[in-house]
Amino acid sequence: MPTFTTSDGLSLHYTVEGDGLPLLCLAGLTRDVHDFDYVAPHLAGVRLIRLDYRGRGKSDWADPATYTIPVEARDALELLDHLGIERAAILGTSRGGLIAMMLAATMKERLLGVALNDIGPEIAEEGLATIRDYLGRNPVWKTYEEAAQVIGQRLAGFANVPQARWDNEVRVLFREGPDGLVIPYDPKLREAVLESGAQPAPDLWPLFDALAGLPLCAIRGAGSNLLAPETFAEMQRRRPDIIAAVVPDRGHIPFLDEAEALEALHRWLAALR
Repeated sequence: MPTFTTSDGLSLHYTVEGDGLPLLCLAGLTRDVHDFDYVAPHLAGVRLIRLDYRGRGKSDWADPATYTIPVEARDALELLDHLGIERAAILGTSRGGLIAMMLAATMKERLLGVALNDIGPEIAEEGLATIRDYLGRNPVWKTYEEAAQVIGQRLAGFANVPQARWDNEVRVLFREGPDGLVIPYDPKLREAVLESGAQPAPDLWPLFDALAGLPLCAIRGAGSNLLAPETFAEMQRRRPDIIAAVVPDRGHIPFLDEAEALEALHRWLAALR
């Protein structure tokens, strides 16, 4: 299992596959390297690098005070340093997109381009409320089978998803415990996120504007409750050259193997070469 040690002594898990353009994939808030399982087979000609953030997946748990976007951005750079990569493109899903924007504002010279999956510089309150509701808590379901039957109905904006996809998703989202399904990440991530939410929300548009000059892609689920249509439209107004796509029958977040998502990602990758 490949790992590296961060500057504050944590062992973080990562994976690398393929050859070509370095593409660092940064997952959603509670997710891990499996966030990109569906899109990975469609990304030819790239060196696909995936990271388990601190406290998630197979990485060490940490002081919850370090479960922040600036620290996770530092971890991402330290992974690139560990691999000897000077510059990389970033595909950021949700939290990963916020980290990508942070890097654009602080270490832009390390970036080749950025693709944002269902995230922008304004986060809708409806989506935040959904996150606060489940974050750090074990699900009510006792078995994978039970979870797979209902999870698609619980996620806003999703339709026409094969049952086999949900059967697989619940095995990524949860682990089997003695009393039922459990979350596969540090439950104290909840307190870190709630603490950050207790502060006035910062203006993230300067971070988005810091992406200027970098090839940029943005993908939105048509039914997303986190990335509002108005925010998505403003992103396109500020960056007329953005490669933008809306994925029908998807909420937060698209799986990225949908035709609309793949067409946008392939155009973006072509612009990087």
